[in-house]
Amino acid sequence: MASPFRQAARLLSQSKAHPQLHTTSFSFVAKTPRISQRGITTGFKSSGASGTTATYIPWAAAGLVATSLGAYWYKMTAEEPIRMDPASLAERDAQMMRESGVTEQSPMRLRMEEFIKEQQRLIVQGLEEVDGKKFRIDEWQRKEGGGGITCVLQDGNVFEKAGVGVSVVYGSLPRAAIEKMRVNHRNITGGSDTIPEKLDFFAAGLSLVVHPSNPMAPTVHCNYRYFETAFPDGTSGAWWFGGGADLTPSYLFDEDAIHFHRTLKDVCDKHDKEYFPRFKKWCDEYFFNKHRGESRGIGGIFFDDLDESVSDRDNTFAFVQDGLRAFLPSYIPIINRRKDMPFTPEEKEWQQLRRGKYVEFNLVHDRGTAFGLNSPGARVESILMSLPRTASWQYMHEPAPKSREARLTEILRTPKEWV
Repeated sequence: MASPFRQAARLLSQSKAHPQLHTTSFSFVAKTPRISQRGITTGFKSSGASGTTATYIPWAAAGLVATSLGAYWYKMTAEEPIRMDPASLAERDAQMMRESGVTEQSPMRLRMEEFIKEQQRLIVQGLEEVDGKKFRIDEWQRKEGGGGITCVLQDGNVFEKAGVGVSVVYGSLPRAAIEKMRVNHRNITGGSDTIPEKLDFFAAGLSLVVHPSNPMAPTVHCNYRYFETAFPDGTSGAWWFGGGADLTPSYLFDEDAIHFHRTLKDVCDKHDKEYFPRFKKWCDEYFFNKHRGESRGIGGIFFDDLDESVSDRDNTFAFVQDGLRAFLPSYIPIINRRKDMPFTPEEKEWQQLRRGKYVEFNLVHDRGTAFGLNSPGARVESILMSLPRTASWQYMHEPAPKSREARLTEILRTPKEWV
């Protein structure tokens, strides 16, 4: 006889009145947990003529989750792996979706998931309008748990590679992970000094990277994510948001840097005047290639662990919504200005060298990438979605003095305030 959860999943999959969500279980331990899943809806329409596909990949692991959310888990699992077991929290959410869909009164986890899937559709559409080609859309899940939607465009008219991914995970934190998280989130145990043996959690995020073909057009990265724990009755425990956006040009145009940072500053200032200077500094510090002594790009904003100590949940969610909605306005005017500019073979080679530095940061310093690649069963294709199609390295390369390349290098070594 089918479980009540699977019956609910079937009802969801048959319903056209409400959006569907994807629940997962996920395990980093050898023992395979009991599996419970509910359907996932991309919101993308499959069209063979356009080249857009919706593909189920049964072996796919939660690679994008690791990339989007790995900064959390990397800190929590240095000594003991997380066991992500299909919890009753997922079942409650499935029933809630079946009965009422997602409203402003729904748990934040459902509101965040619906929002990032909506934004994924809009961002993919916006980038397709610029490029003229369609994204490949992979809707993935695996029996061990984990799932998401990975959208990738390769060898386009404008973009050499662009990836926009969403991931959602339900699971259970072991005692050791709870103890680590309690250092920064005292309310994770509901104010009690007693640490439970396990604690349900939910995590969801959207991550994107765009690498244009033209060296005059900058690479851009954007990521927004949400994490919460839940008590046995399904009520929320600790919660926090993270995210940001940053720009990585090969050839620096000051007007592009100013536009990008001003768009982000306007978003920040709408919510808190202290956000932008704090998050700009955080971005410069995080995206720093320590072994090169220079930043990966010219900055943007970066933040993590935004919880009730900063603002209440609804206001922080509103900030995250405004931040993600600002992606297209922050980047589309820039790419439209630069995508058709002429360039020389030497300028293309400089772009390849700068991309080499980008690859170095992602593989050496980025916590999410490191966590994902070291997780058993990880979906490597989603983890490495952020890497460019091409890059190169030269021994002891230095740009010519007083050149455009030299000016960029100087700014990368000493981050600049653009607004």
